[in-house]
Amino acid sequence: MDLLTCRKELDRIDRRIVELFEERMEICGCVAQTKIESGKAVYDAEREKQKLEAVKSFAHGEFNGAAVQKLFTQMMTISRSYQYRLLAEHGRKVEMGFRKVDEISKTGVRVVYQGVEGAYSHAAVLQYFGADVDAYHVPAFVDAMREVQEGRADYAVLPIENSSAGAVTDNYDLLVEFPNYIVAEIFLPVSHALLARPEAELSDIQTVCSHPQALMQCSRYLNENGWKQISLANTAVAAKRVIEDGDRTQAAIASEIAGKLYGLKVLQSSIQNNKGNSTRFIVLSSQPVYRKDASKISISFEVGHRSGTLYNLLSNFIFNNVNMRMIESRPIPGRNWAYRIFIDIEGSLDDAEICNALTGIEQEAENMRILGSY
Repeated sequence: MDLLTCRKELDRIDRRIVELFEERMEICGCVAQTKIESGKAVYDAEREKQKLEAVKSFAHGEFNGAAVQKLFTQMMTISRSYQYRLLAEHGRKVEMGFRKVDEISKTGVRVVYQGVEGAYSHAAVLQYFGADVDAYHVPAFVDAMREVQEGRADYAVLPIENSSAGAVTDNYDLLVEFPNYIVAEIFLPVSHALLARPEAELSDIQTVCSHPQALMQCSRYLNENGWKQISLANTAVAAKRVIEDGDRTQAAIASEIAGKLYGLKVLQSSIQNNKGNSTRFIVLSSQPVYRKDASKISISFEVGHRSGTLYNLLSNFIFNNVNMRMIESRPIPGRNWAYRIFIDIEGSLDDAEICNALTGIEQEAENMRILGSY
């Protein structure tokens, strides 16, 4: 056959495929109705596994067999999405457990952050809650989460990712470990300065200390000068160490605000690799609430190390027109080759398509949790 004839034949076959697909979806609607009446779950992993083996056996050749399995995997994902929608219309959907509020209260509240005064976390607290906020600090991120969980603080402010250094992975793990919820986010421009004692000059410096991410974010400048680098808990701790040690050969990478607070001299401003560098902070509460104008949702779930598992789960977003903003994975302690996935999506918990997608994830993944809507 010539090309034109081939294309005509493909068009004829495609019309038949569409007709059969629509017929299949009509039957899927009947399946959904029986599940509405019986209360049976939409997702049946064993049934789908058997189905995929069966359709593979219908095909001729190894390539066609694998291709048919992929094709039917997509069709079954679409079918589940359609069934979840029908079940939701009849009142069967994931119970989100969140309460909608007009505003996140910023007055008369206590806010905790990790580090010391002058740290970027402190600056983020002031940016979101204002200069008069009742804020205090704790040594570690886990301490901040515990303060909120046990009711000593109304909110915690923690860094979650940086535009140049990436995710603060320890804090992703804490989002699962503690039953706290993200209620807001803060984007703080980060401008690192090289700070030293008042009597020091640039030629005196031999050692630079700061938080590991700050050192990473200023790697070009540091490597050009060949200084020894020391990692500390955060940038403000580094600034405090320089003034307390009394060593003019030692410098810190921190904000100029921290420099003023601890009486340090700015040897060089804006030394970070990325001049547009910023850090995203999250505001956490023990209460599962979200603002009525919330437009982002963070979730986590667990997946095993099996081919196609994550792809199939993410199809719940694809077929519900949900845009994914971020994805991060973390290994699950004690479980080889098993991962916890963290995802940010656009939308509101009030949106039907969002609820449909989250229902699919909840049914098909392990330990799905909504971390917050904000």
